Amino acid sequence: MQIIKDREIVEDNWLHLDDDAELVAGNITVSLARWQEQHESLEKHDGALGLRLTGEDPLEEIVPDLGKFSLIVLFFPAFTDGRCYSFARLLRDRYDYKGEIRAQGDVLHDQLFYMTQCGINSFEMANANRLVDAMPAFDDFSESYQTTVLKPEPLYRRR
Repeated sequence: MQIIKDREIVEDNWLHLDDDAELVAGNITVSLARWQEQHESLEKHDGALGLRLTGEDPLEEIVPDLGKFSLIVLFFPAFTDGRCYSFARLLRDRYDYKGEIRAQGDVLHDQLFYMTQCGINSFEMANANRLVDAMPAFDDFSESYQTTVLKPEPLYRRR
């Protein structure tokens, strides 16, 4: 499967494990529930570790463990659910998370610019066949008035 990462279309090298799936070698992501139950064995597995979060998960509970995750996947169940935008911004600004943050689920072309401004740098699109069509969305706007992860000063201070 292909994804958009850092504004390029690339092959996804992560496996999203279900809670009851057997642990395998390689780059894997797990749910918060599985991480909480099996964190000792997950830390020892052979490969990189990622965590999947929904807007209902308590972000603050994972802050002490952020350094253990190479990838944080934020699940958007519907394009109208913006809770994970806040998670991305908090991960980058407040918690200084430097790893990959991925949007997954109902991710639309129109949201890509705004998601990058919040700190999301990779995307699993709802329709993976439209990745090439989605690429221009990153340049839909040349400026943002408000502060963003990419531009921490408001426009009036950047003039």
